[in-house]
Amino acid sequence: MFGFGKKGPKWTESADVVVLGTGGAGLVAAIAAHDFGAKVVLLEKSASVGGTTAVSGGVVWVPNNPHMKEVGVADSRAEAATYIRTIAAGRSDEALLEAFLDRSLEMLAHLEAKTPATFQAVPKYADYHPEHEGGKPGARSIETEIFDTNELGEWKSKLRRSPIFGGTPMTVVEATTWGVFASPLALPYKELGIRFKAGKVSGGASLAGRLLKALLDRGVQPRLETRATELVTDESGRVIGVKTQNAAGEQLIEAKRGVILATGGFEWDAELSAAFLTGIPTHPNSPVTNTGDGLRMAMAQGAALGNMNEAWWCPSIDVPGEQYEGAPLHRGDFAVRSMPHSIIVNKEGRRFTNEAHNYNDMMKPFFDQDPVAYGPRNLPAHLIVDQQFLDKYLFITSVPGMKAPEFVASAPTLAELAGKIGVDAAGLEATVTTFNGYAERGVDPDFRRGESIYDHFYGDPKQTPNPNLGKLEVGPFYAVPIYPGTIGTKGGPKTDVQGRVLHVSGQPVAGLYAAGNVAASIFGPGYPGAGGTIGAAMTWGFVAGRHAAQSK
Repeated sequence: MFGFGKKGPKWTESADVVVLGTGGAGLVAAIAAHDFGAKVVLLEKSASVGGTTAVSGGVVWVPNNPHMKEVGVADSRAEAATYIRTIAAGRSDEALLEAFLDRSLEMLAHLEAKTPATFQAVPKYADYHPEHEGGKPGARSIETEIFDTNELGEWKSKLRRSPIFGGTPMTVVEATTWGVFASPLALPYKELGIRFKAGKVSGGASLAGRLLKALLDRGVQPRLETRATELVTDESGRVIGVKTQNAAGEQLIEAKRGVILATGGFEWDAELSAAFLTGIPTHPNSPVTNTGDGLRMAMAQGAALGNMNEAWWCPSIDVPGEQYEGAPLHRGDFAVRSMPHSIIVNKEGRRFTNEAHNYNDMMKPFFDQDPVAYGPRNLPAHLIVDQQFLDKYLFITSVPGMKAPEFVASAPTLAELAGKIGVDAAGLEATVTTFNGYAERGVDPDFRRGESIYDHFYGDPKQTPNPNLGKLEVGPFYAVPIYPGTIGTKGGPKTDVQGRVLHVSGQPVAGLYAAGNVAASIFGPGYPGAGGTIGAAMTWGFVAGRHAAQSK
């Protein structure tokens, strides 16, 4: 906490609202604050704009959105409310859930009316638990079209891009139409190459690029490589500014109406992760700058914390030598584990989860604790595939017809493979025999793989009777370790329906707001659907920006 006496601080500059972070939450917060009458300063710790949003798929989850009708999917506020209550599992504030249903639509309407960020429904992207009451088979997830980064002028090079799929500019709607997962060689690679060379981007980079363009049109330029290190308060405890550090030295920036924390999660901070998370994300998928800066600043103000043991979990694969922004690159695995001819096993050679289920929930059994061995029962874990998989589908860095990557363990038999990776051979062989029987029948009674229509999104429709089940029977067999990863943490300061940070006393911390992964997620342990992270982040960014701008 950085306070001053009666004379007050000597400000370097003054603004109405200061926003920290340029992910979806921060960009929308800055747009809203400006549009509702505030002078805005937007600060970014890294050298790129876009935060975690820019390296994501860029999908935004907004239930009951107007684009659903365009693709023939009906929804209602009541259905959405029932569904998100199930997902939150009683670990979220009812007022916040109710507010999200309305404010998310207001956010969407504002952006589509006043910025280049317009959206289309993704009709085949089901909610992550569509069979639960109120769940939907698709279209609650929306996305932007391809974006031309040349519209950003000199800011083009400062837009963060995904290191994994940034080179293939295609929307999710296009990807599903083309059959990217089941028929990877059928993609129009020539067209994708033309788009890439022309500076076109999709997904999170498209979303962040459009929001950045909106800010530049408003004369608001992010201050890059400028880290907020401390909040400034007055004698009453109100947050009135921030202390920052960059190459030019230390500055004090006044925030007359409020400071909005949108600094991302704490998954890259080993100390915070060990202190709070149930499992440790050894292989985060997000930018390395997510080290809990905003969380620490909120804690210094006595903020009440919520959902601190949760993260947006995602199984990760490590390709030796790959790096991104000076840190190891960890690839979140969304498709390989879901396709036919694949399983995930523990050191005993046993399956322990529905490999095709959503990345957040399928990860939770990884941390199941063995009380006698006093360690995680299902770590280390390995993804196992056979030659049929390599002949049909994308396998990490190889396409059908290519050899498996060199870092992948392989052997002509399952027993030999088990010996190479330290897995019980008898257990693995028994598991595969059982699994092959399930694949033949098309039913997985152990983990219900392929039962949900969500599972089918990453399945092969040509595979019958179940698009997610296929025998492992053709050698060689291949294995790679699967690590605990996350696309971000989801715990932080509790907030109210205006996005204001709450003190441990239950009252708002005057002048302080939070949105995105820096704040306690309204979804508790759950994940409602693709874009649930970004949809909530943008919604509370909008709410916080509007309220701060209108505060006096």
